[in-house]
Amino acid sequence: MGAYTLVVCVTVAVEGEGPGLRRVLRGGVVNMAGAVVGAGLNLALVVAITRAFSQETAGLLFSATSVFLIAAAVANLGVSDGLVYFVARMRVFGRPGGVPRLLRLATGPAVTVACALAVLLLVFADPLAEALGDGEVLDGGEADVYLRLLAVFLPFAVLTETALAATRAHHDMAGTVLVDKVGRPLAQLALVGAIAVTGSAGLLALAWAGPYLPAAVLAWFWLGGILRRAASGEDGREAAGGAAPEPVGASGKAAEGAARSAGAGTDGTGEAGGTGGAGGTPSATGSEERVDRWTFWSFALPRAVAGAAQLGVQRGGVVIVALLGGLTGAAVFTAATRIMVVGQFGTQAVLYAAQPRFAEQLATDDHAGVRGLYQAGAAWLVCLTWPLYLSALVFAPEVMLLFGPDYAAGAAALAVVCAGQLLAAALGMSDLILSMTGRTGLNLLNNVLSLAANVLVCVLLVPAAGATGAAVALVAAMLVRKLLPLWQLRTRVVLHPFSRPVAVAAANALVWFGALPLSAEAVLGGGPTTLAVAVAAGSAGHLAAVWSLRGPLGLSLRR
Repeated sequence: MGAYTLVVCVTVAVEGEGPGLRRVLRGGVVNMAGAVVGAGLNLALVVAITRAFSQETAGLLFSATSVFLIAAAVANLGVSDGLVYFVARMRVFGRPGGVPRLLRLATGPAVTVACALAVLLLVFADPLAEALGDGEVLDGGEADVYLRLLAVFLPFAVLTETALAATRAHHDMAGTVLVDKVGRPLAQLALVGAIAVTGSAGLLALAWAGPYLPAAVLAWFWLGGILRRAASGEDGREAAGGAAPEPVGASGKAAEGAARSAGAGTDGTGEAGGTGGAGGTPSATGSEERVDRWTFWSFALPRAVAGAAQLGVQRGGVVIVALLGGLTGAAVFTAATRIMVVGQFGTQAVLYAAQPRFAEQLATDDHAGVRGLYQAGAAWLVCLTWPLYLSALVFAPEVMLLFGPDYAAGAAALAVVCAGQLLAAALGMSDLILSMTGRTGLNLLNNVLSLAANVLVCVLLVPAAGATGAAVALVAAMLVRKLLPLWQLRTRVVLHPFSRPVAVAAANALVWFGALPLSAEAVLGGGPTTLAVAVAAGSAGHLAAVWSLRGPLGLSLRR
């Protein structure tokens, strides 16, 4: 190391009890506040569409927007995960000055690809529309018009996610909440409501995609403020709460990991052994210039394919059902999976807050901290999402009637999806940790296998079972994506979801949203009234129990 001083930004965290965990929890609280509002807005958006328009029109819109979201995931090129990964490592080693250069390196190619895909979507709108909607006119709106309107806003979706990922890397969660979780869906709901009044279904796609433009402007404005504060030395006061790590003389396990990396010899990218982010620890003396194009894109591009595959699992089922079972089946399947999407808002609240912290812990070989945060995070996910999924599982017929009487056939699909999501929450964030180790190749393989499982099961079951078959395929794909990382990480960070916090959280949820609703249904019978009473009583009991158990659940901000 010569005359250079080893300086590392260290946030102390012992088994998930230190200020690092508190920062993640505060960020999760900020995200959760937005997630609750955002989930309600997105559910209201789907209900408004299914209630105001025919099943064919709703199925067409859901299929077209699924194509849009998959294209946006492809065009993103893995930039979101790449920015969180490298910006977090720059900050943990006291080298945040390279963030603007990294943004320029990442954003240009992503926007270029988004524009290219938008052009392709414009050119091939007619054959794709024929496949989705058989070229028919639905309530005054043709399928090709939907696709062309969506194509115009594809670059803005990519710009929005790129900017918000950079803000999350700085532990600022408020931008994502206000712009993406609340502002955009609120604008979508208002525009769809206005169109429902006029009855002009041809403008539905514009109402859904139009808010991406102002969202992109606001997201970059927000990021600009964060970068200006970072340049003036005020980067430590993140909106998510908690003090930022200050550069201190390296000591303990974190310093040893950084020193090993500094002395191991690098290939000019800041990654040991020339892996380009494949799991090495960055040099503590490395400058921001060491994150060159090869280093960044060797990490990001596998994540791009993996992210597209993951979204293909979530949204591809809608398209497959439309192709194999018609637009009516696609509308039913979309409605049946809306509860899953609502739950994912809560999941993302934890994931977005934990992602930069995992990157920091893995950069300094803090494996005990990773295990503690993984198990605490799984408990948080169970506390947040199991009440929703258990309630929807018990009262599946009543929930599906929310979308209209024509959607009652989706109750079985809803039950299958909810059962799968209960297991997914308990398995925790293993796939995220695998990505933050830099092993994006394995993450890519897992997501491709997950997508393959989804497509195979869909092809086998959708023609006979419709939306229920697609729901089984969704659960099968989820199991592949969640279980493989636990096995693949066994030589780096031994992880398992079986812990006291997870057991306490699961038992609490089962009492208040499993046993109590089933008892209420047995006594009062089914129906919306029973659902409302059971959810109200269960929510009160669950919140009181979580508060009293906040210590074992790792939910205390003061510890």
